[in-house]
Amino acid sequence: MHNPANLDVIYIDNHLLVVRKPAGMLVQGDRTGDISLLDYGKAYVKAAFNKPGDAFLGLVHRLDRPTSGVMVFARTSKSAARLSEQFRIQKIGKVYWALVEGKTPREGRMADKLLRAGPSSTVSSKGREAALGFRRLRFERGISWVEVRPKTGRHHQIRVQFAHRGHPVLGDLRYGARIGFPEKSLALHARALTLSHPTLKEEMTFEAAPEAFWPKRFR
Repeated sequence: MHNPANLDVIYIDNHLLVVRKPAGMLVQGDRTGDISLLDYGKAYVKAAFNKPGDAFLGLVHRLDRPTSGVMVFARTSKSAARLSEQFRIQKIGKVYWALVEGKTPREGRMADKLLRAGPSSTVSSKGREAALGFRRLRFERGISWVEVRPKTGRHHQIRVQFAHRGHPVLGDLRYGARIGFPEKSLALHARALTLSHPTLKEEMTFEAAPEAFWPKRFR
């Protein structure tokens, strides 16, 4: 049994479970057999509500394994469908923090076409539209701390679009980073997520602090 005490719960009700995903943890199980955030979430719901059998928990979005931050799960199939639709039509507000190499512009917008090829993605005229907005919060010692607001949700979008412009995310060896990051993670954090509650129809925003090993000057 997975220990539900290991789950960092931000919010829970009859329809939603919002948690803080630690860097390095899978969102959903894969061939490695490692315990996933979904496993911990189901164990938490089962224990908290004394549910017999397996607890339902719907996966409506994902974060890369090395990325930390806000994750939302649906506690009913109806909530899962409604949340999935919000993600599909890009009604979910997403804010990321990233530490990237070099000095970025103070603010700007990136628009590219991204093509996925196996575990990686690349900028390609044959790809799908990818857009984001960003602003630089600080520049220090060759590192830019940027707040990113993706408009689309393409595979590795933030990582690829910044690396394509010479600003790879710290620790992202896949896309050319020269500066590492602790715990084999990336300096990429899902800082906040805004959604319409699937039954209350109220707009809600959830936030999560970055990992403890993030430099204090970039918090």
